[in-house]
Amino acid sequence: MDVGYGCPRDNSERESFFTNTGSGECEISSPANAERIKRTDGKPRGRAANVVVGMSGGVDSSVAAALLKERGFSVTGFFMRNWREKDENGRCTADDDFLDVKRVAARLGIDYYAADFSKEYADGVFASFVAEYERGGTPNPDVLCNKEIKFGRFADEARKLGADFIATGHYAATEVKDGLTFLKKSADPSKDQTYFLNQLSERRLRNVIFPLGNLLKTHVRGIAQKYGLPTASKKDSTGICFIGERRFREFLAGYIPMREGDIMTLDERIVGRHKGVCFYTLGQRRGLEIGGKKGFAGGRWFVVGKNTAKNILYVANGDESALFKKEITAENFNFITKKPDKTVMEITARIRHRQPEQSGTAEFDFANNRVRITFREPQRAPAPGQYAVLYDGEYCVGGGEICGNP
Repeated sequence: MDVGYGCPRDNSERESFFTNTGSGECEISSPANAERIKRTDGKPRGRAANVVVGMSGGVDSSVAAALLKERGFSVTGFFMRNWREKDENGRCTADDDFLDVKRVAARLGIDYYAADFSKEYADGVFASFVAEYERGGTPNPDVLCNKEIKFGRFADEARKLGADFIATGHYAATEVKDGLTFLKKSADPSKDQTYFLNQLSERRLRNVIFPLGNLLKTHVRGIAQKYGLPTASKKDSTGICFIGERRFREFLAGYIPMREGDIMTLDERIVGRHKGVCFYTLGQRRGLEIGGKKGFAGGRWFVVGKNTAKNILYVANGDESALFKKEITAENFNFITKKPDKTVMEITARIRHRQPEQSGTAEFDFANNRVRITFREPQRAPAPGQYAVLYDGEYCVGGGEICGNP
């Protein structure tokens, strides 16, 4: 019996529940009682290590569960509902994802559980996401979601289910050295997700398995077909973490009032009107509606800065030099495993997901959790609110929020 997965009529319906929707179909009133659950087939788990897999309904987490079962682990699926509002078409996409989880679990012959973390997501992730946009930044909710939900609340509940390990379908890897767990890049550089994991701690990584860390995405699709998984050809999800694909400006306008203001050049010539300064990102070219202005050399217009206090959007025409920075500062820096032994080191870095790693030097201010990064080549549009993530060879050192206006 699947309980509580209808879309609510309003945000007030955020009751917490925890349900075993596998073969036993038993409902438990609170997560605190999860440890009382027994296997419904009456068979002991034996000596196989228990792994609870975060299953999203996508191909990656489905294959992660399949590989773990093949390797002899006792596997349980776990579906997290983290967003309860309907999309613009009036649908709850999470319902479809949950259905796919059930279908995959049936194919693999594993139990699965479902939990509603929508309140935790709204309070701990989405509220910060909206607040950062209101300040004029460009937040990355996927990073905070991993920290607070996927490797926070989910990991805690998995332990109550008796998990020895948790697992996800992230493209990343771990390595234990001298008793410490390090985060490593994926074997597939085009899918590597360590950028999104930069705020995790060594403690959170100790009992994590990333079954896809040594696989290419094309291999993962092949494995899904080999096992006959219903998600083998399912399209990869895009858009905001758990919220999915939306018409972004319209979606954000539901949470932040749209306040029109002037679009100005850096020498303070007014060239148009914007629909709300927080709805634009640095380097943005589309949607400015200011083409064909007289007195300018021509070429494309793009956003080069924002002043949220004065409600001004700054743009440039043709010349992109104002967007490029050779030096940036990241604050609230999280060192995943340990702080470096020196205050200055050669690193590679990313200032956005899927960006090729950029060489440079990091100067650490350990007392204030700040890092100054000097790149060998200037970087286009480092956006406040996004994360600068550092790497030492194959290892992810950690990351912090880019600060300051370009």
